[in-house]
Amino acid sequence: MANAASGMAVHDDCKLKFLELKAKRTYRYIIYKIEEKQKQVVVEKLGEPTDSYEAFTASLPADECRYAVYDFDFVTEENCQKSKIVFIAWSPDTSKVRSKMIYASSKDRFRRELDGIQIELQATDPTEMGLDVIVSRST
Repeated sequence: MANAASGMAVHDDCKLKFLELKAKRTYRYIIYKIEEKQKQVVVEKLGEPTDSYEAFTASLPADECRYAVYDFDFVTEENCQKSKIVFIAWSPDTSKVRSKMIYASSKDRFRRELDGIQIELQATDPTEMGLDVIVSRST
């Protein structure tokens, strides 16, 4: 099923890996990329459950767009352990205009395929998706 706006399909593996992250916590994060030649979104990288947020952000390319999902653990003011799944549309200012347009036009359809996202961020530089931003959106 292609997206009418951009023509991008979503590879089954994208949904399967997301379900594993959500249900089994098999991964800390998933980075997705659009393969323009195949016209589909595919899994680019899977983060180990022990990986840090810094390892996740370091995995995002500095000058290319990506979609990412991060399983964010935190402790509430009531001292309860919680977890939220964060969707990040990474679109750095230095990426190509064509790439930004394709990612922007495909985002909503791709995001709908991933049932269970609790926080959504659009980031053009690392400060827009810092841990402080996620913490403020989590509570």
